[in-house]
Amino acid sequence: MRSRARALLLALGLALTLLPACSAADDADRRPGDPVTATEAQTLARLLHRNLERGGADFVVTSPYSDAAMLTLTGEIDFRRSIGRAQAVTEFGDERPDDTRTLFFTAEDIWFGDVPGLAESLAGAGVPDATYLRRPVSTGEESPVLVDVLVEMLLNLSAPEDDDPQSFQGRGYTWQGQRSIDSKLTSLFALQHGRSVAVGASDDLLTQFVTPLPGATFEVTVTLSDHGPRRLAVPAEEETVDAGDHRELAKALGV
Repeated sequence: MRSRARALLLALGLALTLLPACSAADDADRRPGDPVTATEAQTLARLLHRNLERGGADFVVTSPYSDAAMLTLTGEIDFRRSIGRAQAVTEFGDERPDDTRTLFFTAEDIWFGDVPGLAESLAGAGVPDATYLRRPVSTGEESPVLVDVLVEMLLNLSAPEDDDPQSFQGRGYTWQGQRSIDSKLTSLFALQHGRSVAVGASDDLLTQFVTPLPGATFEVTVTLSDHGPRRLAVPAEEETVDAGDHRELAKALGV
């Protein structure tokens, strides 16, 4: 788990830093573009573990799905059990109606519910009591499904222990000032390759992470709020059918 968390930090540039407690004179001397300090590196090394300690959070993830479509996930995540649930809405920007689905997810599987036509199709397939289609999370393919990438990103925003502070110094990460996000004052930091983060100025918690996706021209924005314990559970077996047993149905419904 530790190596996976560190790999995510290095691969996605999730080197998140905080402005340490300092005097007014120190604040006046700080300039956007200043490198992180040793104290900030210490805070950085604790950041993902702090998410785990808090237990969970609400989230909003936005990402263009194409030039004409936007995917938004709105929900909550249980970091301790690695379970999330969300409403996934794809807006097409034309006269087509939004596509809205309910998701549950773990590191291994995604459950899709409230898919238009799903209930009727499952009843026709002889499983009228099921309301969810489940399939494995797959991000190892050359062109992974966007929703799989987003849920994996969310689940990896926690770690079972602190990282080494020295891993986050001398890598070009800089402080960029402060701004309000959802009425919360945050400290902003620029990372490598066009990435950025915002961290709560009063609670030392991750508020927002923005990153371009490899091989894509658009950015993903992850916003966390209301950090605290969650106790989520995935749909029961009797509510679920395996998409692998209904491949044509899953393909027709876009699952």
